[in-house]
Amino acid sequence: MRRISLILAVALALCLFAGCAKKQSSSTTGSGQIELEVAVFQGGFGLDFFEYAAREYEKEHPNIKIKIWGNPRIWEQLRPRFVAGDPPDLTWPGWGMDTWALVMEGQVMEMDKYLEGKAYSQDVKWKDTFIPSLLDKGKYNGHYYIMPFNNNVFGWWYNAGMFEKNGWTPPKTYDELLVLCEKIKAKGIAPITFQGKYPQYMLQGFFIPWAISAGGMEAWKDAQNLKPGAWKSPAFRRAAEMIDELRTKGYFQAGAMGMTHTEAQMEFLLGNAAMIPCGTWLGSEMKKQMPKDFRMLYFNPPVLKDGKGDPTITSTGVETWIIPKQAKHPDEAADFYKFMTSLAMAQKFVQQKNTLMTIKGSDEVDLPPDLVEPARCMREAKDIWYMDCTDWYKPLSTAIESAMAALLNGEVDPQECVNRMEAAAERIRKDKSIPKHKVE
Repeated sequence: MRRISLILAVALALCLFAGCAKKQSSSTTGSGQIELEVAVFQGGFGLDFFEYAAREYEKEHPNIKIKIWGNPRIWEQLRPRFVAGDPPDLTWPGWGMDTWALVMEGQVMEMDKYLEGKAYSQDVKWKDTFIPSLLDKGKYNGHYYIMPFNNNVFGWWYNAGMFEKNGWTPPKTYDELLVLCEKIKAKGIAPITFQGKYPQYMLQGFFIPWAISAGGMEAWKDAQNLKPGAWKSPAFRRAAEMIDELRTKGYFQAGAMGMTHTEAQMEFLLGNAAMIPCGTWLGSEMKKQMPKDFRMLYFNPPVLKDGKGDPTITSTGVETWIIPKQAKHPDEAADFYKFMTSLAMAQKFVQQKNTLMTIKGSDEVDLPPDLVEPARCMREAKDIWYMDCTDWYKPLSTAIESAMAALLNGEVDPQECVNRMEAAAERIRKDKSIPKHKVE
């Protein structure tokens, strides 16, 4: 299991020697209340909603006191807690934690019995309140482990005021994109910027959707299932060629490869670039920096006119939560998470945090203008896709991001880019110590 058992055993011995296995928090208060510890990744959504949910839950459950805490690098604080056998009761561990590795190690609670129970304020099973395809992302060997929360639809955003002023419309096809980019460039504006220091944005915004457009969902399924040759198939090579064409024609903002996510997004807000790939968290993440009169709208990545992929296919991802197997109060943790994902609370999160949720009906509210189109695309998509394989296989994620960065830097040509990706997939494929997943 990726040597995880050995590593954890050694780390645990060191922790015990150092005395770090002592409980970091009491499981009950002096009054006999149950004290529930909830650890949250403190990103663009902050902690205020989770604090609000905790206080509302406590009103209905006076025997429970909930402690909410968070950190932008929470995984660094969680790792020794898991090793010491003293994890929190419920956590959103953030992108820096290999959550699937924890599942494989038996460190994550199965959620099946809770999901079969009744939902909050709805006469249905809890599992039936989720969008099925998003709930299934946390399923392994027939059991649910990793729970979804908000739903991040990922596509392209454009400067609505700039487009209206110049009479431009969002491109539906790649050919239309090329024509539009030339018009934007002629105005002295960068057609596209991107978060160059984090190549996963380009994989999800450009590369994978164009591979799916070229080869259909079957091409992407084959790649995720590590089918030999899939990552260097004609569909993936075509996607790499499209990215390379945009680069060589000067349609990407100069210096984008050196930008963080917020730096590139600020360039977009300032009008220095007309379009940017990002998820539906963009509005929430940049809320404080957004100019008062700035308007941005969403569109799905433009597709190949003669592609095999359905043009309605939409990319989505989820922020994931788990109950550790060694949680002191797993039943109460599950009930609190059930409360947080109730329809009423999910709708509040959508409106307060300017993002979508994985709960059915959560978008049936007055949505912020920038969420209307991604919500429609999600509802009308004939299929959705997500980069599951980058969660399952961290070494593959690192390798394909590196290959994408090399392509965008002009260090490799499209064929070499996909060759590197295929070589990384082959290493994972041959490593028998790595548990394999499959997209059906």
